[in-house]
Amino acid sequence: MTGFVSFVSSGPGDPELLTLRAVERLKTADVVLFDDLSSGPILAHARPGADLVGVGKRAGRPSAKQDHVNRLLVDYAATAARVVRLKSGDCGLFGRLEEEITACRAAGIGYEIVPGVTSAMAAAAAAGIPLTRRLTARRVQFVTGHDATGALPEDLNLGALADPTATTVIFMGKRTFAELSRRLRDAGLPPETPALLAESVSTPAQKLVRGTLGSMQSLIESEAGDGPALILVGPLAEG
Repeated sequence: MTGFVSFVSSGPGDPELLTLRAVERLKTADVVLFDDLSSGPILAHARPGADLVGVGKRAGRPSAKQDHVNRLLVDYAATAARVVRLKSGDCGLFGRLEEEITACRAAGIGYEIVPGVTSAMAAAAAAGIPLTRRLTARRVQFVTGHDATGALPEDLNLGALADPTATTVIFMGKRTFAELSRRLRDAGLPPETPALLAESVSTPAQKLVRGTLGSMQSLIESEAGDGPALILVGPLAEG
């Protein structure tokens, strides 16, 4: 008999933004493998006596290797345990979910995905703005600010990202925003396009900084802390 893995989205950090299903899975889990950004008060929902195992990955810090995380999932599930793999935001966005699913499938382990509130939605809510608007912000696009090496991806679709009628949300983009901003401006996106830096969204350390595509890099350098952040670019970021 094998166990079962629930890939649970923990939302952006505020435990009140957990879904009811996420809370239920935490309360019944034998093991919780949690990301760095999914720790703290969210883990208070875990069943007393459950094994809590940190497997977080943060840029520039010592982190668990993905192969090790995959192995832990399989090994714990092989003991017939109910395993929760707790991932920040929505686990299907920039969370390497597919690699962990592949490991479960290869080992014959059943799994489910519990969706959650992504930090992009929480950032917009915190800023008091929607992500879309009739006629002037008709599309939302999510993009990562770095590749596996930590650099800005070379194969970005700059034509799409420079669309002035889109809301573009850049995940993990603080370190590479200067280069991305230059490329977007070269692709035709006006430097006065509104931009919003949202850091540590939904936590006590939350910070929102408004600027423009042209000014945001200097604001990142002067205002940003070391918390997780995303950057919204587009007409609605002005607020």
